[in-house]
Amino acid sequence: MRLQRSPLLAAVLGLITCICVFHTTAAIDIPLEVLSHINIEQLPTITAQSPSSLIAFPFDESFPMTCEAKGNPEPEFRWTKNGQEFDPSLDPRLMKEENSGTFVIPNNGNLTEYQGTYRCYASNKLGTAISKEIEFIVPHVPKFPKETLDPVVVEEGQPFTLKCNPPKGIPPLQIYWMTINLQHIEQDERVSMGLNGDLYFSHAVEKDSGRDYCCFAAFPRIRTIVQKTAMSVIVQTKKSDMSPESANAILERKPSLLTPSTATSETQLVKGEDLKLECIAEGFPTPQVEWVKMGHQLPTKAKVENHGKLLIVPRVEQEDSGKYMCKAKNGLGEAVHYFTLKIEEPPEWVIEPESQLSMIGSEVLIKCSASGTPQPTITWRVNGELLQGAPAANRKVFDDTIALRNAKASDSAVYQCEASNKHGTLLSNANIMIMNLSPIILTKEGEDYSAVEGKGVMMHCNVFSSPPSTITWSKDDSSDSVEGPRLTIHENGSLEIYSVEKGDTGQYTCLAKNTEGSSAIDAMLYVKDPTRIVVAQEDLQILIGTTAQLSCLAEYDKSFSNDFELLWEKDDMKIALNNTENSRYFVEDGILQIINVSHRDQGVYTCVARTPVDRDTASALLMVLDVPDAPEPLLLSEHKSKSVKLKWIPGDDHNSSTTEFIIEYEESQWEPGNWKELLRVPGNHNSAVLKLHGHVDYRFRVSGLNAVGRSLPSKPTERYKTPPAAPDKNPENIKIEGHLPHEMDINWEPLLPIEHNGPGLEYKVSYRRQDVEEDWKEHLVKRHSFVVKNTPTFVPYDIKIQARNHQGWGPEPKIVTGYSGEDFPSAAPENVAVEVNSSVVKVSWTRVHKDKLHGHLGGYRINWWRLRSLAASKKSHEDKHTLTLPGDQNHATVPGLTPFSEYSLIVMTFNGRGNGPGSNQLNFKTPEGVPEKNPVFRVTDVQKHTVSLVWAPPLEPNGILTGYLLEYQLINDTEEMGPLQTVDISNPDTTKWKLRDLEPVSKYKFYLRSCTTVGCGPVVSEECTTTLETTSTLTSTLGLSKSASPSPPSTPKSPVTKPTRSTIGLASIHGGISTQGWFIGLMCAIALLTLILLIACFVNRNKGGKYSVKEKEDLHPDVESQGMNDDTFCEYSDNDEKPLKGSQHSLSREIKAGDSGDSLVDYGDEDVQFNEDGSFIGEYAGRKEKRVSAEIKATIQTPA
Repeated sequence: MRLQRSPLLAAVLGLITCICVFHTTAAIDIPLEVLSHINIEQLPTITAQSPSSLIAFPFDESFPMTCEAKGNPEPEFRWTKNGQEFDPSLDPRLMKEENSGTFVIPNNGNLTEYQGTYRCYASNKLGTAISKEIEFIVPHVPKFPKETLDPVVVEEGQPFTLKCNPPKGIPPLQIYWMTINLQHIEQDERVSMGLNGDLYFSHAVEKDSGRDYCCFAAFPRIRTIVQKTAMSVIVQTKKSDMSPESANAILERKPSLLTPSTATSETQLVKGEDLKLECIAEGFPTPQVEWVKMGHQLPTKAKVENHGKLLIVPRVEQEDSGKYMCKAKNGLGEAVHYFTLKIEEPPEWVIEPESQLSMIGSEVLIKCSASGTPQPTITWRVNGELLQGAPAANRKVFDDTIALRNAKASDSAVYQCEASNKHGTLLSNANIMIMNLSPIILTKEGEDYSAVEGKGVMMHCNVFSSPPSTITWSKDDSSDSVEGPRLTIHENGSLEIYSVEKGDTGQYTCLAKNTEGSSAIDAMLYVKDPTRIVVAQEDLQILIGTTAQLSCLAEYDKSFSNDFELLWEKDDMKIALNNTENSRYFVEDGILQIINVSHRDQGVYTCVARTPVDRDTASALLMVLDVPDAPEPLLLSEHKSKSVKLKWIPGDDHNSSTTEFIIEYEESQWEPGNWKELLRVPGNHNSAVLKLHGHVDYRFRVSGLNAVGRSLPSKPTERYKTPPAAPDKNPENIKIEGHLPHEMDINWEPLLPIEHNGPGLEYKVSYRRQDVEEDWKEHLVKRHSFVVKNTPTFVPYDIKIQARNHQGWGPEPKIVTGYSGEDFPSAAPENVAVEVNSSVVKVSWTRVHKDKLHGHLGGYRINWWRLRSLAASKKSHEDKHTLTLPGDQNHATVPGLTPFSEYSLIVMTFNGRGNGPGSNQLNFKTPEGVPEKNPVFRVTDVQKHTVSLVWAPPLEPNGILTGYLLEYQLINDTEEMGPLQTVDISNPDTTKWKLRDLEPVSKYKFYLRSCTTVGCGPVVSEECTTTLETTSTLTSTLGLSKSASPSPPSTPKSPVTKPTRSTIGLASIHGGISTQGWFIGLMCAIALLTLILLIACFVNRNKGGKYSVKEKEDLHPDVESQGMNDDTFCEYSDNDEKPLKGSQHSLSREIKAGDSGDSLVDYGDEDVQFNEDGSFIGEYAGRKEKRVSAEIKATIQTPA
């Protein structure tokens, strides 16, 4: 019933509401810090209690009735049982705890006397708090009654029900129907158990007869199972005197419901419970049950069980209420039942009363309201007593609100609000404290706060007072309150600063004031630089088994140097860094290294940079790449004679897409155990049709391929043997060759054993001439070659080869063309002509007619050889050279000829048999060229103003020598060059020269070239230093050195000129060690000993007979001159080893001459030897050159 409010009442409530707006209430739970400052009395508060239902299970040792409370003074406890006072201390069997309301009921006797509803009261002088009601339940052991049950007799086809009627006990209850041997009674659409435990039969059949139908009731919470007396069922069948057609026949009938037995029913459930509706019908044939919700679809969470007879809707809500219908039907009709579902709810707080701390004289409102179905009843108590039993003049009750006007300290009490309906009870204690208290700041004095620039910070000022205090904050001893858009003072007194700046650093003061006094504390704020990750790892793909490196570099406030941490997490779990030998994680300089990466290392790695005030994170995905897992399992299907379908499930590709699957096969006859590739399919396929050969016992396996590599093969399939069949193909790669003029060899690539398709393989070889009309000639062979004899020379044939086995012939073969045996070409190229250009000659000819080839044209060959040098009268005998030109050509270029020589060449053609006759020999001459470099160039005598030079003519003058070009220049220690001086020697027979008017103690470099009318050849060079004064022949050569410079500066020829003083100044005037007397004497002695040894060697060789320079050259060929022309030897006399005109004939004569200017003494590190006939044997001027022999002219010419 709704109460009517008077205008006066409305005004009072409005006044109270306005007062409440300005007096915010707080929880009455006084902090311990307050109690440490001042002893404040506090109302009792229940802190622990037993659940509302306490069951005394027989296997538990004891049962505690818990009741704990706090308050100041300490609360005292009392109990009621079933509404009557109950004192546990009076019962010696109960165990009581001191300073606690808890007592324990031991399980050592009859517990039934303790069964009942208990409530605990905790009181001190300020008030009383009460607990919820606690029901102590002592369950009895459930039992089926002892009874004798008559057998259930039923006619075949009729319905019947076996009743269970289980005893009551502690839920849940579980019912089973079994035989005495504990075999479950089979349930189906015809036989099923209802929610009440009864067993329903929609119609009886003969097999239902039995004497041991037992109902078992299980109570799991008390660990008890009880059994009902076994029941007997007798099914009476049709009488035997009936006609055979009607005997054992069950009359059909339309459905009717065994349960529910009425047409409609109403179900009430509490919100959150499970809805279970059942319809069990009888009839024949067995009815089928359907469920609908009238006007709606069944809830999506609904499910049907028990062969469609049970509808379950778990955890019902209000929207699940309504009307449901079950329909049981068969071919003869249907039966329906309507369920009306109502959802009710236990009490639920809408406004739960709160504890309050209010000042004396204030208005206090206590609100309490609850919802539920049916609507809960609200009961108010104060200190555990109903309001009616504790009246107060200043207390009024308005619907769901209690109002205390002009509250006094004596109004402090515990108010209880209890909301109840038939589905439950809610109880709430609200501590109402009425007192005045000056501010007590609970936050510690002098707290230091660190904040990050750009972030927020909260500085606390937790105040306890009554009435509530006014909180203000000031900074740096300023009396003004801080304010601004970035600052907020919260109701709990905390100061929050948003987006902190460096200027916010300083000391802050919190001041709390109320009517009873004030209190203040200071706090210090420090603003820090933010922590920021500046180098973050990007997502990474890493190959399995390698080392992964994840980088992370952070910036942070330097004041946190000792408190900064850089951590790594994997999938939000901290990585434990263990620097032991077995650890795979290492961190150095912010880089996380993962050794020997495996699949379990894949995941999201997070770098955490943190200080005490802030942190920054960066994450990267590490993907581990590996070869795919092997496909599994393999399945063969669609088996045919020459094909089968293979299916597989791809394995994990390990982050690298599978690009291909490789299918391999193994057969058991030809190469058992040897797996061969059969087919490759794209990586997005998981099946393939395999084309097979006949008469093969196959099995298959599959491997995956990705960018990392190839997976292990799968397990092989079972074997599949194909039936024999005719060959699928004929031989390939047929080769027709003619090794002899009147034969034709036919060869082919045989079929692989697996391609035989069956036993008895052989080949039919068919051939016929193309240029005449004739039939095919055929031969059957088992090998893979055949020779056709007595054929004309090189005529075309049609040839085909066909395979067959015991099953039949292969496909029709392709015809190929081949030729019978070749013979040598019978004609030579004609009109051979040459065009000479320096060392290259262009050769042309007229092609040989194809009728004269007698075979396939292989090409042409040019043979040429050198007859003689035009500079010498004697002909040489050099090797022939060949240039092979494949194909049909009529010209070619022959390179590498020696200038100023006479050559001869012939041209011939060739085929597969060999070369044809050569053309007429054609002689030609090459033009003159520049000479080769001189093999010997030596300084033989060095004086103060003169230097004597000696050389040998070039091995290949490549023309008529016209003379020599001799050049020289001063050089200093830094290799700087003076002006180049030139001497033009026009006599080609000159091999010695003396340069005069040179500067003393100066270093000179000399260059020599041989010349023809075409030009001068490559340069050879020498260096030496002139002496301080004229010396003997042996000592004058000291200071010579071999030049490392291959060529002089390019300067035009000029007559010999006397060097000027400026020219001399370019050279070094330091004699060095070579001018010392002791050194000169030592060198003279060494030279004399060398001469004596040389004389002894040559005398010894003369005793053994002469040997030619040619033989020496064969043993030590000149590499450089061979590089110029492989066919030319570096010799300086003819084959008869005759000395040049005017040469000396013996070593003794050379010594007797006594002319120091003509002396051929060895200088430097190189050896100079004399031939037996007196000829000079020297060396090339280049570094590391082979020794060669040369004859030097004996006549020495000097300028006039």
